[in-house]
Amino acid sequence: TTEAKQTIPHFYLTMEVVARRLLELREGLLAFVESRTGARLTLSDLLLKVIGLALARHPEVNASWEDGKLRRHRGIHLGLAVAVEQGLVVPVIRDADKKSLIEIVGERKSLVEKAQSGKLTLDDISGGTFTLSNLGMYGVDLFQAIINPPQGAILAVGSVRERAVVENGTVVAWPTFFMTLSVDHRVTDGAHAALFLKDLKEMLESPYPALLPD
Repeated sequence: TTEAKQTIPHFYLTMEVVARRLLELREGLLAFVESRTGARLTLSDLLLKVIGLALARHPEVNASWEDGKLRRHRGIHLGLAVAVEQGLVVPVIRDADKKSLIEIVGERKSLVEKAQSGKLTLDDISGGTFTLSNLGMYGVDLFQAIINPPQGAILAVGSVRERAVVENGTVVAWPTFFMTLSVDHRVTDGAHAALFLKDLKEMLESPYPALLPD
């Protein structure tokens, strides 16, 4: 990560997401998902699902800078940063845009258990095209994550808290979180990255249409 920070020209974009409907969706799906997977549905699971869909709309962000050339990936393979005793590992959920939420929850559960027991294989941690780093469970509100090379971007997500939001000219308290996109400037520019983040925000704030099949 030290080398990545020194060699990759990072830039950062931050947006605040109103999480009211996302949390309502999670609450409504908790029992169903646990009955199917044996795992508790997390905010990271929902984020992984929606990030996969957003990247499918913005292939320029699902890209890498490798050997001096831009490479756009056909598959959307999402890494999830997991803290373990030895440090940080990033297992990968492959073709996340094509998987159901149930499939993502099951894979996430299995990969996290393997990470915590030190049983991840090389295949489990290779081939990622984009990474999610969620430190909200540690009380972190806002942070900038270092890109995991050769990937071109990583999304840092902070804690969900009630914050003041202006809605129709009135200040109300809604649960929100901040997400910060770190981007390799060789891979994409600020405008494309901003459009991706804007779409992602809209999908997270209105998650029902995003998660319904076409």
